[in-house]
Amino acid sequence: MHPSAPGSATPQAASPPARAARDSDRPLTAGIGSGASEVSLIPVLEDNYVFVLHGAGSGGSDGAADQAVVVDPAVAEPVIAWLEQRQLEPIAVLHTHHHHDHIGGTPELLRRWPQLQVIAAAADHQRIPLQTQGVGDGDRLNLLGRAIEVWSVPGHTRAHVAYYLPPVDGPLDQQSQGELFCGDTLFAGGCGRLLEGSPEQLWQSLQRLAALPGATRVWCSHEYTEANLRWAHHLHPDDQAIHRRFQEVLTQRAAGRPTIPSSIGEEWLTNLFMRSRDAMEFARYRHSKDHWRG
Repeated sequence: MHPSAPGSATPQAASPPARAARDSDRPLTAGIGSGASEVSLIPVLEDNYVFVLHGAGSGGSDGAADQAVVVDPAVAEPVIAWLEQRQLEPIAVLHTHHHHDHIGGTPELLRRWPQLQVIAAAADHQRIPLQTQGVGDGDRLNLLGRAIEVWSVPGHTRAHVAYYLPPVDGPLDQQSQGELFCGDTLFAGGCGRLLEGSPEQLWQSLQRLAALPGATRVWCSHEYTEANLRWAHHLHPDDQAIHRRFQEVLTQRAAGRPTIPSSIGEEWLTNLFMRSRDAMEFARYRHSKDHWRG
């Protein structure tokens, strides 16, 4: 994270195109199925995740390269290796915001796949200059046969966007609960710091995400869950939902497992920032977390 601490091969959107470290040595984490499509996460750097949306059962035995969409590539080398091992060809990169640990791998991905579409907030064209398609709030994409909605969620940065994939209806083997790629706006048990926005802006952004169906899976870009819940448990030691989740996360991390994805329903119950009744309460929690050294 910056200091602080949602097919077709051609994406379609309402707005016109705006033309313009080190790698982790941890094992790559297997994906989690979502009906006709699948999201996989790749741990990189110290605590970042890069996400890959691809067809379920990708890397077919016929040797043909299936397609994929990469979300927030902090670095390129482990992403390229992961894609090539599975015979996946990326058609697009989605950026949530401009921080280097979310866009740093894009130049090298473009060198490997020059036709790659780079989709990011049009309002951040100067800070994400490699984007080939600028998007804004309310725009809709269609990638890999999945509808993707673009949501403006400012607060951490002024032009931060999230990508929401609504649930897929149909036969049981093609249903899903919905996916949210939220960058650094919402974390499991936490939220991003206020670097370019106000408490009111980020609180409103979180309230907007809170209105999604509870089963929506939350793919946030950092493994901060243990620290977030340790702080929340310190403030509210008698809160049983927070205590339960904190113990579950301790077990997951001790076993080397990621705590991502979370779900909107889990955040309703245990995320003090999302639970905040108003922007003033949110601001008090944000100040507390910013200065907590537990």
